Amino acid sequence: MSRDELRQQIWPEGTYVDFERGLNFAIAHIRAALGDSADAPRYIETVPKRGYRFIASIAPQQVVQEITAPAEPRIAPNRWRTHVWSTAVAIVALVGVTAVLWLRADARHIRVAVVPFDNETGADAFDQVAVAIADQTVARLATPDRLTRLSVIGNSAALRKPRAFRDIKDIGLRVAADYVVLAQMKVDGSKVRLIAHLIRVSDETHVWANSYDRASFTLDVQAELAEAIASAVSSRVGAS
Repeated sequence: MSRDELRQQIWPEGTYVDFERGLNFAIAHIRAALGDSADAPRYIETVPKRGYRFIASIAPQQVVQEITAPAEPRIAPNRWRTHVWSTAVAIVALVGVTAVLWLRADARHIRVAVVPFDNETGADAFDQVAVAIADQTVARLATPDRLTRLSVIGNSAALRKPRAFRDIKDIGLRVAADYVVLAQMKVDGSKVRLIAHLIRVSDETHVWANSYDRASFTLDVQAELAEAIASAVSSRVGAS
């Protein structure tokens, strides 16, 4: 089904919502309920720039039915088509219900994805430092006071692509994120610089960015930077 077909089924003409974000949120939650994945789908496959395809096989269920109840007549072609159509309608209804839940919850919650920070210093020792600061940023964004308006994603396979293959729009689509937080560590003489960015997914615009120069990255410094980034992000998301 194309994204436009889903839009017409869920949000009739005259309904004014952020359809793109709402549908992404709905599909992400349906996949979560099914234990499915956008990277290796078993049920719902994304057709890039078009829509979604239901790909689960119905053959095993049909075989089980024939083995356990051999006396029952086979489903006639017309009834089978009706069954398949009813399943498709049920899926659309599920998307619609999830979208309604999104509309209710979205007034309070903004979805922020934190990408593992990149070590571009050339020193392997900073690999773990970059990861640690990103993890602590997730933890600081997920404090109880901030979770009243934020939903934080920090452990999805969609976030772990190398920087050269990273696509903000694709991240937003896969995890239904409104904003993406990313950062790079760079070396500058005797200091290491962390450059953090907050990007709005809808138009890939930088909402905020800042540089932090430090002579060392102790655990206290890592915690300080994580809180500084989390504070800047939480104060800016939804305000732009």
